[in-house]
Amino acid sequence: MRIEDKPISSIGDLIEAMKVDIGDYQGPVWFRGQSKSEWHLEPRLMRENNEVSENYLINRFKQNATYILDHRPKSEFDWLFIMQHHSVPTRLLDWSESPLSAIYFAVNSNNDSDGALWLLLPCILNEKSNYRPDFEFEIPSFEDEHMQNYLPSTIARERSSKLYPMAAIAPRNSSRMQAQQGVFTISHRENIFIEKVGLPGSQIDHVWRYLIPSEHKKDINNELKLLGISRFQLFPELESLSYGI
Repeated sequence: MRIEDKPISSIGDLIEAMKVDIGDYQGPVWFRGQSKSEWHLEPRLMRENNEVSENYLINRFKQNATYILDHRPKSEFDWLFIMQHHSVPTRLLDWSESPLSAIYFAVNSNNDSDGALWLLLPCILNEKSNYRPDFEFEIPSFEDEHMQNYLPSTIARERSSKLYPMAAIAPRNSSRMQAQQGVFTISHRENIFIEKVGLPGSQIDHVWRYLIPSEHKKDINNELKLLGISRFQLFPELESLSYGI
C-alpha cells in the first residue's frame, strides 16, 4: 500500500499521522472505517457472494419500494443509492469526506477485534480506471458519461468487459448521507478489492490504512463523544435518539 500500516490509539494519533502521510497533497482524501481490520475493501454484493443477480435484487426492491417512496428515482444509480441506504446488497461501497465520521464506524462494533481506518485518494484510483478529468482533482458524478459503463443495465447487457472500481460523487439527498459527508466507490463486474487495484507489480499508491487496536476502541469512542460525534449526529433519525438517552 502507499504507506505501511500504522497503529493509532487516539484522535490525536490520527491527526498526527494524517499530517505526515497526507502532507502537501492537495487532492481529495476519502475515509472508511471498518470494525475488523482483516476485512477487504469490497461491496456487500460481492462480499456475500450472492447467487442471485444484481438485476434480480433491483427488480424485487422496485416491486414494493415504488409504492412506498415519496418520489420515483430518476436513474438506475438512484435506485442503487436507495438500496444501499436500506441495506440491500449493491456494488457501492460507502466512504466519507470526514475522518471523524469514518472512524466512528471502526470503533463502535466488534469490540474484541482490531479495527481499521482506510484512507483513499480517489483521483489516483480513477486514473487507474482510465478516467481523464478536465482538471487534476476532478471526481466524476454518477451522471458522467464515463460512469455509464457501471450501470446495472450495461453490465447485464455485455458480459466481457472488466473494469477497476471507480470513485464518484452522488447527490446527498438524505439527512444521513449529508451528516456522514458520504461519497461512494462502485465496483464493476468482478470483485477487485480496492486495496489491490493496479497492474501486477505496480505500486499501490492510492490507499492505506491505520490500525485501531481493540483495547483502544472505547477510548477513541469517548473522544468522539467529546467532539460531538455520536450515532444521532451521523444518523439524524428518531430511532437514533434512544442511543443517547
